[in-house]
Amino acid sequence: MASSLFHFLLYSLILQSIISVVAQNKSTIAIGDSFTAQTNNSQWLLSPSGEFAFGFLPLEGTDLFLLSIWYAKISDKTVVWYANRDSPAPKGSKVELNANDGLVITSPNGDSLWNTEGLNAKVSNGVFNDTGNFVLKGEKLNSVWETFQSPSDTFLPTQTLQKGGKLSSRLKETNFSKGRFELLLQDDGNLVMHSINLPSGYANENYYESGTVGSNTSSAGTQLVFDRSGYLYVKGENNEKYNVSEGVNKVSTTDFYLRATLTFDGVFTLYKHPKSSTQSEGWTIVWSKPDNICNHVDNEGSGVCGYNSFCTLGDDKRPICQCPQRYVLVDPDDPNGSCKPDFIQGCAEDELSKNRNDLYDFKILIDTDWPMADSVLQRPFTEEACKKSCMEDCFCSVAIFRLGDSCWKKKLPLSNGKVDKTLNGAKAFLKVRKDNISLAGVPQNPTNVTKNNNRETLVLVLSVLFGSSAILNVVFIVAICVSASFIFQYKKKLRRVSKNDTSVEIQSNLRCFTYKELQEATNGFYKELGRGAFGIVYEGVINTGSRTRVAVKKLNNFLLDQAHREFRNELNVIGLTHHKNLVRLLGFCEGGSERLLVYEFMSNGTLASFLFNDEILKPSWKLRLELAIGIARGLVYLHEECITRIIHCDIKPQNILLDDYFNARISDFGLAKLLNMNQSKTNTGIRGTKGYVALEWFKNSPITAKVDVYSFGVVLLEIISCRRCVEEMEQEDEEQAILTDWAYDCYKDGAVDALVEGDIEALADKEKLEKLVMIAIWCVQEDPYLRPTMRNVIHMLEGTVEVPVPPYPSQISVQYSIN
Repeated sequence: MASSLFHFLLYSLILQSIISVVAQNKSTIAIGDSFTAQTNNSQWLLSPSGEFAFGFLPLEGTDLFLLSIWYAKISDKTVVWYANRDSPAPKGSKVELNANDGLVITSPNGDSLWNTEGLNAKVSNGVFNDTGNFVLKGEKLNSVWETFQSPSDTFLPTQTLQKGGKLSSRLKETNFSKGRFELLLQDDGNLVMHSINLPSGYANENYYESGTVGSNTSSAGTQLVFDRSGYLYVKGENNEKYNVSEGVNKVSTTDFYLRATLTFDGVFTLYKHPKSSTQSEGWTIVWSKPDNICNHVDNEGSGVCGYNSFCTLGDDKRPICQCPQRYVLVDPDDPNGSCKPDFIQGCAEDELSKNRNDLYDFKILIDTDWPMADSVLQRPFTEEACKKSCMEDCFCSVAIFRLGDSCWKKKLPLSNGKVDKTLNGAKAFLKVRKDNISLAGVPQNPTNVTKNNNRETLVLVLSVLFGSSAILNVVFIVAICVSASFIFQYKKKLRRVSKNDTSVEIQSNLRCFTYKELQEATNGFYKELGRGAFGIVYEGVINTGSRTRVAVKKLNNFLLDQAHREFRNELNVIGLTHHKNLVRLLGFCEGGSERLLVYEFMSNGTLASFLFNDEILKPSWKLRLELAIGIARGLVYLHEECITRIIHCDIKPQNILLDDYFNARISDFGLAKLLNMNQSKTNTGIRGTKGYVALEWFKNSPITAKVDVYSFGVVLLEIISCRRCVEEMEQEDEEQAILTDWAYDCYKDGAVDALVEGDIEALADKEKLEKLVMIAIWCVQEDPYLRPTMRNVIHMLEGTVEVPVPPYPSQISVQYSIN
């Protein structure tokens, strides 16, 4: 009996195991079956051989998923088909099979993200076969929809493409959104490739055409066929063939996986991968079309690469996009994207100089051209005349001299750039600024001029200005005019404030104190904690059921209009914020000309007093890192998460307070520039504190949250080094006076240790130290588009993303010299 029971249990376990394996490896789904998008998900279909998988795959670095088909037996899970490319599914989404709509993807809240379109009958089930094709079957077991007839960017053996069918490239290697290139079988049977202008989808001129099928023009191509031998051909009406993969030897599908993919950079490529696990070889190229995409694409768009870049061909016949000297990527994460000059060029600037040779120089590129950017052709012309003509033309950005007597002048943006050896030594003269002085006197990005030379230039300019009595007279006249205008505007605003004062309401639930209450709470405003441009902060104690220490900020009333705006600003903004890294506003007082704000008391003072003391021992390295992350989190909240988006505009150690537990708490939102939720930038007058102010303030450029990123970068360097951003130095140490400049020099020379000299904890954590310096350098880039967002800064600080090598941050010291 016991033996029989044992055998029964053993049989049951074996049967359950078999059922489990079958369920895991099943290749069909029924109506009502569903998969859920989740990390480490094993809910997917396998083809009968187990070579292909169908289900949700996570997108790298996100909580989003693509409904995909991929190779299941190779390590990199190469994706060959995907559905919801422009609507990735959040974690917890579900794909379900129903009779009327086929496959339907819904988000966790029930929104429809994608479904199979064009069904011609009701669905009975779904079948996944060994070719990598997922097929929806109708009630008569006929195909009503299949992935082979709705391809994404990849073609597989046995797959066919009918007239009007197309492949669409990805936007980037790891971005599955619709990209810039298409492969299309036209109605005339011609297989073509072209770029498209996103987001409209306008198709540019074809850069590849297969041609007609056979000599009989009536035998138009009917379909593109990928056979099991690795051949791709266009099949004609009379079974004639045009071999797309002409000259390619047969590749065995028994030994290799094959796929033909339209890559994100526009090359149609056949790849092979050994099926044997004993071979370490990955995907290798069998053939590709066109042979040289750099030379094939000339259209009204940017070309293969972005604007102002140029294309060269790699060993794998894929394009390599490069920015010319003195140009940088607009988006550092898109190496095939557009480039922009790191200097200012324009007719208005050129008018400031009588001799443009003083402003510009040429960088010479050989056999490089931007053929679609011509503005004028000069012929016959000498090389010197060509350079002179471009130098004197404020619209000219580059001049191409070739054929011994021809000069093509071009203007920005430069498009369809490429290196072409058939140009036979043609010279491209790229016009770049010698220095970095802009109209506002603000440096742009001097890669060819040393920092010391620029400082000397600024000193010279200031010396000339203030050493000339004639110019001083002009300055005084301008100052008088500005003062008169200010007084007039001030009186107008003061009248307007007095009229509208009662109509402004406080929008937050804060306690309203009387002036007498706060006078008593501060013992007659006796103990001063600190002071700023808009008022003095006093220590006080209020009764809220128990005695509570507070900080009372008494706003200056010498400018009632400004104080009123400041007061309302802080009330309506800070009163709505709540974050552990922000100082909380408890109440207010508004009586007559008096404006006071009541904050929670921060027992450990300011970050400035914490960092910049005279003691030999520096504060704990670990605590300093925690403070940096806390400040960053507070800024992420202000920029992205609170009810009203806020740009602080005055991030500095004096405005970072430390609570009882040494948590960093951002204070003083009086200078904050508020944005509505649908805004990302604004224009405003200069705000903030010298040394921490981003350069766009000086250029009258739109102000975004990136000004806070700049200030944070300066503060981060101060946290690292425990020294102020500007310090007086002996002549021999003058290069260390400006911390941002010195930090970059240390990083460039591989000597970041110098920033933390004597700090044993920091020196023992050199890898983290170097990473923090790199993050800070990214933050203080002159170009706000190069700076990361504060959320990206958090990711870098916490180590969830790699920190790329930062570029030279331009003349970050200029703000210390002009004011």
